[in-house]
Amino acid sequence: MTSTALLGAQIVLADRLVQDQALLIADGRIIGLSAPGAVPEAYQRIDLGGGTLLPGFIDTQVNGGGDVLLNDQPTLEGISAIARAHRQFGTTGLLPTLISDHPQVVDTALAAGEAALEQGVPGVLGLHIEGPHLNPAKKGIHDPDRFTLVDAQVIERLGAPTRGRRIVTLAPELAPKGAIAALTRADVLVCAGHSMADYAQTRAALAEGLAGFTHLFNAMTQFSSREPGMVGAALEDRNTHVGLIVDGLHVHPASLRVALMARGAEGAMLVTDAMPPVGGQGLDFTLMGTKITVTNGDCRGPDGTLAGSGLSMIAAFNNAIDLLGCDMLTASRMASGNPARFLRLETETGSIAPGLRADLVHLDGNRKVTATWIGGQREDHA
Repeated sequence: MTSTALLGAQIVLADRLVQDQALLIADGRIIGLSAPGAVPEAYQRIDLGGGTLLPGFIDTQVNGGGDVLLNDQPTLEGISAIARAHRQFGTTGLLPTLISDHPQVVDTALAAGEAALEQGVPGVLGLHIEGPHLNPAKKGIHDPDRFTLVDAQVIERLGAPTRGRRIVTLAPELAPKGAIAALTRADVLVCAGHSMADYAQTRAALAEGLAGFTHLFNAMTQFSSREPGMVGAALEDRNTHVGLIVDGLHVHPASLRVALMARGAEGAMLVTDAMPPVGGQGLDFTLMGTKITVTNGDCRGPDGTLAGSGLSMIAAFNNAIDLLGCDMLTASRMASGNPARFLRLETETGSIAPGLRADLVHLDGNRKVTATWIGGQREDHA
């Protein structure tokens, strides 16, 4: 692989923004920084012409993209299409997400995820199984007819060995005691969501190894004066991560700003909860036989229930800056570094540092994606 030096853009590091430096890449890995005049002759010099070079975005909740819904196409081809659609928005790492479905569909998706990992589909880091072990009282757009309880067979299925990372979202109050601990021992990242768990029940789940919270605020018990709820437990804890859908629709920006002030940004991850229209040609789509209407990225079922989002990671990143008041470094940590730490991949990706894989995104002066790199392989985007 050619050794390259990327010049002409400011570079976002974990703790600072640097100017007038070249980023050196060799064999798909980051070598380090160099003064432009000191780039070794062996490196091909590539002038990015301004803009900003950041760690590639990592999205842990991606239901679909490129007119593909994972539930409808739980195949290698479906996963590849979803990953390809999201690269144009700066996403260099993602976990395709299966919404609550029948056990045979879960099995098919898990097998497809392993095939994608084995074949090295660019950007695929694993799989996220959101449900079907959820609480009907907080079903959202999920089909409660597909919900099931966690039992030994479920734990065996979800805890089967994987080449990548696996996230499972469940309602902890409906899981038998010890189930979260068993999944955690199997290296599954268990998240709470679509749940009626109160504060005490959530704390008990945390004690078993709960790793995070799926789309904070949405489909969970809220913070109040005498019952902190799941939101209160999530904001209080410092060892877990919380997913934030920053689209101005799922959660009011003021609520997210307060959450960041209470929790701190270190445990916050930008997620899209993206649906098929992201990176696709179509708009309306069907989910479990229900027509979902899409208007300006607002995806809703017939009764007005939100059905995922039309959000991309570059939009979430820009919204974190424009709606939440984050600086670029903080927005970058929430889009890249924090999800890498959540996935226990921080020694592989998620920041621009020597030895890490060259997973990058370049933004122009208007914060639009012009190119991505996965393992040093460049892809240009209009």
